[in-house]
Amino acid sequence: MIVKNEEKTLPRVLECAKKFSDEIVIVDTGSTDQTKKVAQKFTDKIFDFAWCDDFAKARNFSFSLASCDYQMWLDADDFITDENIEKINRLKNSPASVDVFMCKYVFGNMTYFRERILRRENHFQWFGFVHEVIAPSGKIEYTDIEIEHRKTAASDPKRNLRLYQNALKKGEKFGPREQYYYSRELYYDNQFQKAISGFRKFLKMKNLYPPDERAAYILIAECQINLGELDEALSTLFQAMQIIVPTSEICCKIAYLFDKKQLPLNAIFWFKAALCCEKQTSGFVQEEYEKIIPCIELSRLLYPSDLAEAKLFHEKAKALSPTNPYVKYNEQFFK
Repeated sequence: MIVKNEEKTLPRVLECAKKFSDEIVIVDTGSTDQTKKVAQKFTDKIFDFAWCDDFAKARNFSFSLASCDYQMWLDADDFITDENIEKINRLKNSPASVDVFMCKYVFGNMTYFRERILRRENHFQWFGFVHEVIAPSGKIEYTDIEIEHRKTAASDPKRNLRLYQNALKKGEKFGPREQYYYSRELYYDNQFQKAISGFRKFLKMKNLYPPDERAAYILIAECQINLGELDEALSTLFQAMQIIVPTSEICCKIAYLFDKKQLPLNAIFWFKAALCCEKQTSGFVQEEYEKIIPCIELSRLLYPSDLAEAKLFHEKAKALSPTNPYVKYNEQFFK
């Protein structure tokens, strides 16, 4: 782990880690609180790293200190349930022929696979000074292990944006990954025109990671929606479908745009199309777009014209998520 000023969240994640780890390595990047004292309750392998605006360098330093056959990284805001801890412990009894174990990373309603447990002798290296990553290679196994990212306090929303801007001031040239994530930070900072320009620059680059390419179109459309440019947003999403395979998320966003334009039949068409798309397995996945959202919205949109079909989609939504607040509201409404 690399940490800084994590005295409040560190005990939670280390309580999880101690249930499966043979060794805990903590690299502190400049804490001014009690982070180190908290860490000392769980391990004596605590090291300092002089922060240099580069997360990959800090991660690589932490990996260089490991001594076990496999190494696994965690963030201070992460949490692992007992069920998933048991799954990790079972991995330790499996044949040592896998180089990379991919695990699901859960951020609220989003999930995506990350390279989480790696064979140490392969000397995997992190790259990317922000949003650092390892390129998996060798024998890769996808697991059903879930690591949850549970924030307990708001972090500095402009930290990553500042790191990118500082790199640009130093004259650094961004590759596709850096350009994509820099544009995302502009979007998060509500700099929508700059974000659109950044994503379009990214889309002109070569060797794009397909999930990032897909997300770039979606985020350009989100920027245009925020700017009140609904027709332009629709055009962007239709342009995306000429280049990439349509996803449930794209279909739902098109449907919402038609709904805003007061074209309910068009919205119904695209929400139904969302239910026909293949399940998304790469990149950031918001599973709600694949089933529950289309069913809820179809129930709402169909109610004025086709009560029977509206109830049918409500029942499908209820079967998927009976505790969803919109499903519970609709249940009372139909009664």
